[in-house]
Amino acid sequence: MDTRYDSKTGSAARNKVIIASFTGALLEWYDFFIFGTAAGLVFGPLFFPSENPTLGTIASFAAFGIGFFARPLGGIVFGHYGDLVGRKITLIWTLLIVGISTFLIGLLPTYDQVGIAAPIMLVLLRLIQGFGLGGEYGGAALMTYESVPDNRRGFFGSIIQMSSCAGIMLATGVFALCNTLLTPEQFMSWGWRIPFLLSAVMLIVGMYIRLHIEETGDFKDAKKQKIRQKQDLLQVPEKNRSESEIKKKESIPLVQIFRKHPKEIFLALGTRLVEAVSSNIINAFGIAYLATELAMNKQVPLTGMLIASAIGLLFCPFVGWLSDRVGQRKIYMWGSAFCVVYAIPFFLLLNTQNPVLIVLAMVIGYNFGPTMMFAVQSTMYARMFDTNVRYTGLSLAYQISAILGGMTPLIASVLLSLGDGKPWYVASYLIATALLSLFCVRAIRQAITQQSPTTVP
Repeated sequence: MDTRYDSKTGSAARNKVIIASFTGALLEWYDFFIFGTAAGLVFGPLFFPSENPTLGTIASFAAFGIGFFARPLGGIVFGHYGDLVGRKITLIWTLLIVGISTFLIGLLPTYDQVGIAAPIMLVLLRLIQGFGLGGEYGGAALMTYESVPDNRRGFFGSIIQMSSCAGIMLATGVFALCNTLLTPEQFMSWGWRIPFLLSAVMLIVGMYIRLHIEETGDFKDAKKQKIRQKQDLLQVPEKNRSESEIKKKESIPLVQIFRKHPKEIFLALGTRLVEAVSSNIINAFGIAYLATELAMNKQVPLTGMLIASAIGLLFCPFVGWLSDRVGQRKIYMWGSAFCVVYAIPFFLLLNTQNPVLIVLAMVIGYNFGPTMMFAVQSTMYARMFDTNVRYTGLSLAYQISAILGGMTPLIASVLLSLGDGKPWYVASYLIATALLSLFCVRAIRQAITQQSPTTVP
């Protein structure tokens, strides 16, 4: 164990980093889930009115999905500065961008008030939000990963991943509360704005905490090693310095990633697909499917996801603890395989229209599928890349694959329409992505996950 973490001071600093990372990630997931939930429940009639409710839902899910196209760009930009300048300052900027854009969505006028300008502004703010979110995940995960002992990185990494469960619980809880306390007319008129405006509270808290944390130990070590390498290079007569040496020191992280870790990038992209797709099918699309196609009270799926995420808060750290003993790769394989066998039973349970079975379907599907994989995801990916390109690598792997995840509610809605309202094409889509991810995670060599956290190419 690294003795750097044995002192009381080290433990206090580590705990502060974990809290800061969790708070920022919580804001990210809260913003993510309230937009997805609003897209399934209210954005259709408010911003994309249509005589056909299904078309309105498809249009609102398209707005939900388009933000994901800005996320890889955010991942590249913030990953670049996160690897070169530092994790802390980069995360302050991402938190500001995400928090402000989400708050402004809650102030938008609707289509009835300003016409076509309403959906245009919604899409624009969604793109800005997506840009900020592109750099948030990688940085928040690394702040914790690089500040804790190596033999407990699975457990502490899962603490940050708990923010996903907390975010969905908070988002669905706020929506469920508004739906319960307000009349349908009040909810559609102004109640839907409340979850977006509440993001300002988390923004203020998150900013205060992040301004008072230190840079990670791994990044400091890598920075010192870079400085030593440059000093050593300057000691060599200029005529003896090879062009390749100079280029190697000056390469930007994005170039270094594809030069040194091309296989790892594509394997990480492939493994991430099933987590992104399954999460959006169970949550955003599942809520819309029950409320629109099966004409059930929206309170049923909201309650289901609220219970599922509450259980996930306890299940996530258990999975992280277990991964420190059996390995993150094996845990991820279990989650991928579960999605293959559960895709059809999930929709069979939803189609019963029995509230108890629907809640059970969401609890089982959410926790043994995306939550199990997400709990170990950041740790597994971080171990695959060197410190000075880790932010870029983690962000690229997560955000590029997130595009398909973000488009999943739209894709699933189209597949549902093509299947005459039957969900079997949607289930087949989930099975196909799960099989692809299972193949990719099997291809990740265990040796990759044992790199030194301070290795510098």
